Amino acid sequence: METKIFTALDENAGMRIDKFIADSEPELTRSSVVKLMEEGAVTVGGKAAGKNYRMRSGDVVELVLPDPVLPEAKPENIPLDIVYEDEDLLVVNKPRGMVVHPAAGNPDGTLVNALLYHCGDSLSGINGVLRPGIVHRIDKDTSGLLIVAKNDHSHKLLAEQIKEHSFTRKYQAVVVGNLKEDEGTVNAPIGRHPTDRKKMTVTAKNSREAITHYKVLRRFGAYTHVELTLETGRTHQIRVHMAYLGHPVAGDPVYGGKKYLASLGGQCLHAYFISFIHPTTGKTLTLSAPLPDYFVRFLDSLAKE
Repeated sequence: METKIFTALDENAGMRIDKFIADSEPELTRSSVVKLMEEGAVTVGGKAAGKNYRMRSGDVVELVLPDPVLPEAKPENIPLDIVYEDEDLLVVNKPRGMVVHPAAGNPDGTLVNALLYHCGDSLSGINGVLRPGIVHRIDKDTSGLLIVAKNDHSHKLLAEQIKEHSFTRKYQAVVVGNLKEDEGTVNAPIGRHPTDRKKMTVTAKNSREAITHYKVLRRFGAYTHVELTLETGRTHQIRVHMAYLGHPVAGDPVYGGKKYLASLGGQCLHAYFISFIHPTTGKTLTLSAPLPDYFVRFLDSLAKE
């Protein structure tokens, strides 16, 4: 079981408790929060709270998350593009279109299914049976490098590096429009969208710090090829930040608005570079993955135009 504690601020006063918890814990929907409340997993000030409870400033909410009863992810013989591997970890170049771990609507064919076949029982168990070894994630339609821990020791040390911002992750993307500056930083907090639970947005409410650095690599007039470095790792961070600047990632169906290119089949975003301290050797491990074919073809078409 995992216990999480949230404290209501003045701005949360009057909010229904199920909405407050769902906003504070983006992994949960309001319906799942209500179910947890019915099971007695939510207390306010040490007392059980009903779903109609309205928050008061200073309220301390304790949420007990039960150990998930999840279907077992099954090994599948799916080819992997492994960039690096040793006894402690491996780094895989995930293709666009592959989901990282099983979930509703994607029970199989995921990276985790492929890892279970490749690694057997040699994966960290920290994130449970459906996310074995997964230290960080990239979106289904984002390609590129993703690190996988083979044991809990490696997982913990790698997760600490991400938390301390000493874990370097660089992406390349093509964004819509012509960025004014050759380089810059987006420092804008990200939280769950207030009306669309599947989206994230730049907001001051129930959000977390999010910092993205960008640098222009090449300009095409209507599009710009950029390098992006994550200082933090929020859900959809690059996609949200670039849309916030008015330059959404080309092909992004969620944040691209009317400007997105459906013909690209997803956002033109690739995690091409990763650098971190190896959890056992203590040495810096730096790896890169070339731009995938879909990305290169799009750049070539822009250059010809």
